[in-house]
Amino acid sequence: MTLKEGKERFIQSWGALGSSWGINRTMAQIHALLLIAPESLSAEEIMEELQISRGNANMNIRALIDWGLVYKELKPGERKEFFVAEKDMWEVVKNIIIQRKKRELEPMLRVLDEISSVDPESEEAREFIEVIREIKLFSNKADSTLDTLVKSDSNWFVGTFMKMIK
Repeated sequence: MTLKEGKERFIQSWGALGSSWGINRTMAQIHALLLIAPESLSAEEIMEELQISRGNANMNIRALIDWGLVYKELKPGERKEFFVAEKDMWEVVKNIIIQRKKRELEPMLRVLDEISSVDPESEEAREFIEVIREIKLFSNKADSTLDTLVKSDSNWFVGTFMKMIK
């Protein structure tokens, strides 16, 4: 396999994986391209490499910046903006966890708080309240675990993970 083929395969695979972390394919492909780029790339270089429109590139680059996965880099004498990916995989994972928690888990926790005040006037209502209570308990534990994970360093995580799989 040539380097070009390897890069293309990685970009396509990372793009497919992106939907698992709640982002679109193009956003993940831009992230993949910037991850493997030896130096920062301009929006034009990203557009050319991935064969995407300027609007698509700009929208997804901004989203990656919002997620903390990509940063702007200024080059002396250049008017263009250049972009570089966070290459520390622990930081990438932590940023993805933070964003997914903010977009998915926290809104669900708010809804669970709201609906846990249902009046237990019937057997069906009591069963509903019990299911909601169990989901809320699990969700709060997940939230707490994710907070601990985000605050930890990579050595602690790897060590703990290795103990768990033994």
